[in-house]
Amino acid sequence: MKTNDWVYFITYGATLTLLAPVLGYWMAKVLNGQPGFLGRILSPLEKSIYRLTGIQPDKEMHWRTYLLSLLAFNGLGFLFVFLLQITQRHLPLNPQHLPNVPGWLAFNTAVSFTTNTNWQAYSGETTLSYLVQMAGLEVQNFLSAATGIAVMLALARSLIRHSSEVIGNFWADVTRTTLYVLLPMSLLLSLVLVQQGAVQSFRPNAVARTIDGSEQVIPLGPVASQVAIKQLGTNGGGYFGTNSAHPFENPTPLTNFLEMLAIMLLPAALIFTFGKMIGNKKHAWMIYGVMMLMLLAGITAAYWADWRMEMQLPGIAMEGREYRFDRASSVLWSVLTTAVSNGSVNAMHGSMAPVTGLVQLFNMMIGEVIFGGVGCGMYGMMLYILLTVFIAGLMVGRTPEYLGKRIDRYTIVWASIGLLLPSAVILEGTALSCLSPAALASHLNHGPRGFSEILYAWTSSSANNGSAMAGINAATNFYAIGLGMAMLLGRFGVIVPVLAIAGHLAQGKSIPPSAGTLPTDSLTFSLVLTAVIMIVGGLTFFPALSLGPLIEHLLLATGRLF
Repeated sequence: MKTNDWVYFITYGATLTLLAPVLGYWMAKVLNGQPGFLGRILSPLEKSIYRLTGIQPDKEMHWRTYLLSLLAFNGLGFLFVFLLQITQRHLPLNPQHLPNVPGWLAFNTAVSFTTNTNWQAYSGETTLSYLVQMAGLEVQNFLSAATGIAVMLALARSLIRHSSEVIGNFWADVTRTTLYVLLPMSLLLSLVLVQQGAVQSFRPNAVARTIDGSEQVIPLGPVASQVAIKQLGTNGGGYFGTNSAHPFENPTPLTNFLEMLAIMLLPAALIFTFGKMIGNKKHAWMIYGVMMLMLLAGITAAYWADWRMEMQLPGIAMEGREYRFDRASSVLWSVLTTAVSNGSVNAMHGSMAPVTGLVQLFNMMIGEVIFGGVGCGMYGMMLYILLTVFIAGLMVGRTPEYLGKRIDRYTIVWASIGLLLPSAVILEGTALSCLSPAALASHLNHGPRGFSEILYAWTSSSANNGSAMAGINAATNFYAIGLGMAMLLGRFGVIVPVLAIAGHLAQGKSIPPSAGTLPTDSLTFSLVLTAVIMIVGGLTFFPALSLGPLIEHLLLATGRLF
């Protein structure tokens, strides 16, 4: 193990910890209608959007209305992306004259980008035109991220309101998030990426002649703008098939560091946005501490396992790696992208050690609450917090309370649904794939590695992550349909319970704290919360992980490869 690697890890963590609170407190003001200096520039545009669409930003919604607006908005987004794909050969900005995308693949891709998953069963530069990449996928990168933040805002409001029937205005939340947070930050990162050498072009692919006289096609396109929002919005879908291992997406060590920072920055900052909104910054630091502790444990285990495999299999272990970036950078990226629902990669996950793959899987299996996606990581963690408060209340014989709100049967039932539904999709989908000849015919590897690849595909889709261990031909109808349904259930099967809980909490009365109130900003609570997350994840997925990465790790020690 190299000292420089640990310095790199520490530098990354320190940078994130310094920037997250500053950005989070600023976003709390912006998203509550106090945009500051950006308001002078963007406020006229915001007001114009409201006038053109008939939105009344001050008219707040009941949670059911908020949910229906969200579902309708995302449904229209899905339809638009689907139609763009199946008609792309007739549309402009297609200099390569790419054909229409087949129906089920178009369905899978439209679901993927609408749900912030960005699972890709295709290679972008050879499948989708410039128009589809920009007007379809890139637009959804903004809007799906804004949707996740909007749900988190609604949940935060519900905790500070007393006997209220409303939780905010979905249209105003999405508009402000896109205009004041996602667009400016994406523009800034895009400019840096272009300066560093990332491609941003509408020209047809370039053709170069090699030394031996043959021709080589060099793909171009509007890359930098999509890379910026794919990282900031925890989307992860690459313009190129090799994602951020491609030099046109990730050209230098500086862009590699900045893209990794962008993956985590908004999810980490939103913890402090939440703390500012509920008026309890100490509670936000407790949540940040739990997430960071689990992240550090995952990085340590993954790095140790990958370093150990390199010692056992020198040379072979570098297959699937990008040589421009060292092992530490690749391992760090893989843990970050699975702890957050990002899914972008700068090295092939299937080339890493079995225990590294186990860390990646576990990060996703627990609902990606180790920071998680923009908005969805925070409201996913809230489900665990509510469950922890409920368990702790039962242990001491008190009615559970959280931030002055009574946690009753209604809340826990919905929280349990939000936690268990994605888990059920992962396990049942994996079991079905192991029994289906159509699914088994789609993968290359056998034994525990083949099982891990199947398990990874369903986990990544259900967790709305989008990364892949590879080894599976996911462009088949079986996986296109099955994983598409998993993405929908993984996204909206959590959003519906969260908004139901938000509506219920907003209607409840606030209870003043007393001597028997459980403090949720203490070290004790943070340890109990961590234990609950680990126990729930372990009990649910330990058998499946044992059949895949754990067995492969034990066999690797004997020199057995799959």
